[in-house]
Amino acid sequence: MIMTHDGKKMGKTEAGALWIDPTRTSPYEFYQYWRNIGDPDVERFLALITFLPMEEVRRLGALPGEQINEAKRVLAYEVTKQIHGEVEAQKAADAALALFAEGGDLNSVPTYSINQALLAEDSRLTTLLALCGLCTSRGEARKMVQAGAVLVGEEKASDIEKRIEWEQIGTDGLLLRKGKKSYCLLVREPW
Repeated sequence: MIMTHDGKKMGKTEAGALWIDPTRTSPYEFYQYWRNIGDPDVERFLALITFLPMEEVRRLGALPGEQINEAKRVLAYEVTKQIHGEVEAQKAADAALALFAEGGDLNSVPTYSINQALLAEDSRLTTLLALCGLCTSRGEARKMVQAGAVLVGEEKASDIEKRIEWEQIGTDGLLLRKGKKSYCLLVREPW
């Protein structure tokens, strides 16, 4: 069992469980978990669960202030590479860069393809949030919208009955966001 710096255990009984099965936790979500680990835990986790030389672990762990983010990127990449392979680790890193850096390329962002028939059947934002995996259910999606935690493109969604039109998705897709760090690019399914 691994504990965080504040004594909380990491495991399936804790909120926000981390799974190595990509159907339970996508490689991107897995990467983001490690990318957002608490600053006091970075050096310890680099030492415990990566194969980096200890001198590099100590160097990364000693980075001051905002520079600790470099250590977090290394931790996230290394652990994701071990579990999901180098290709998935790089895709997750590229997606994170695309989402959080100015002018990033959204090609690596997690996507959900939708066709016109499915959208015509139920175009509610809450349904789409559940379908694309940003929320575990429509009930959770309603709560997230009511809490103001959902963005559609750059607009905050506040209406639980909001509908998404085919034209809104466009050829480049429509970025959906839950909270600060959970994203999905809704894209049109090719004909």
